[in-house]
Amino acid sequence: MVFGMERALRAARAVTFVYFVLNGTLLGMWVVQIPAIEEHVGISHAALGGFLVLLGVGAFAGMQVGGRLSDRLGTRTVVPLAGVLCSATLVLPGLAQEPWVLGAALLVFGFGNGTLDVSMNAHAVQVEKAYERPVMSAFHATFSVGGVLAALGGAVAIDVGWGTATTLATAAGLGVVVAIVSARGLLPAEPTAPTADADAESEAAPRAVPTRIWLLAVLALLVMLCEGAANDWSVLHLRTVLGASESTAAFAYGVFAAAMTIGRLLADRVSARFGPVAVLRYGAAVATVGITLVALSPWIWAALTGWALFGLGLSGCIPQLFSAAGHADPSAAGVNVSRVAGLGYVGMLAGPAVIGWMTHVMALNHAFLLPALFCATAAAAAGILRTPSDREVPSEFRESPARSTAP
Repeated sequence: MVFGMERALRAARAVTFVYFVLNGTLLGMWVVQIPAIEEHVGISHAALGGFLVLLGVGAFAGMQVGGRLSDRLGTRTVVPLAGVLCSATLVLPGLAQEPWVLGAALLVFGFGNGTLDVSMNAHAVQVEKAYERPVMSAFHATFSVGGVLAALGGAVAIDVGWGTATTLATAAGLGVVVAIVSARGLLPAEPTAPTADADAESEAAPRAVPTRIWLLAVLALLVMLCEGAANDWSVLHLRTVLGASESTAAFAYGVFAAAMTIGRLLADRVSARFGPVAVLRYGAAVATVGITLVALSPWIWAALTGWALFGLGLSGCIPQLFSAAGHADPSAAGVNVSRVAGLGYVGMLAGPAVIGWMTHVMALNHAFLLPALFCATAAAAAGILRTPSDREVPSEFRESPARSTAP
């Protein structure tokens, strides 16, 4: 029986990786096709920015709905349905002939993406709890793998002469199959009936957990704003501020993304050893040093080092915040994750715009001092991950001989 439970847990972890890769691939396929869709519909870069806001609005709404459904129906039901929805709606932007149709398509696709995002994260929290050690960061690392697959798949489709609609329809069909086939490995919903002690605690301090969740959400907003700023401004920084060639400037985002992926692959081990508070505190501190180096250094090599440190430092922060939100109250894990992820997503969208606005009054590199301030704030507030009864390493994550052979 123990062997069967371990095998089920291994399967649940594996399919969670699959859904994270699926989400990254679907979103990446849209990104790869943006230039072709922009030209086909006949919109300007400025108009595209407005349509991307609609994508974000849809994602935010999907996160709120997906979180509530995950708590009510269970992630085993919601995750595959969200995967099918996100996959099926991917084709809609490729079919758009008019700007208003594209806007509606992105709103719907964003909703599917947000629903999948929050439900798979809620299931990841469930898997992490069953493992009794941190595994969240590795899931987030595989999201980036999906982006790589999308880039490769998009390049192949262009080489063979496929149109946008055909490419997105093929990806959508494959995504639906993957979402359905992988559903069997998901963990069943856990019983969440409250105990007498839990009832007494909730009556004594009914507002404590929501307040902590919103504080986690604010930190997610700050951290993801920093990530969004790097996504859109890192290459332009090297090109326009330091005068790097186009090929060299491209390395700015490359080293940032690579460092973030590597950091997320390592962050679970660091969290198991030193605790999530240390990951957030010292990770955010490293990110502060990295982006400050970017803001102040006149040398290209130093700026590239700064972008790498920035990505490495940020890599483990968001997974710790999502994990803390999910573990705060198992009966409301989906809603809590949706609050943190939703506000964090707002930060991701706002980051590029905030930096762009600041460039009207100061140099681009000096605008990066704002993300430095936000990272320093996150480092100072890392103690929010620790509940009053916790030590630096939460009890459910501490190593024990009984779990030494865990899958």
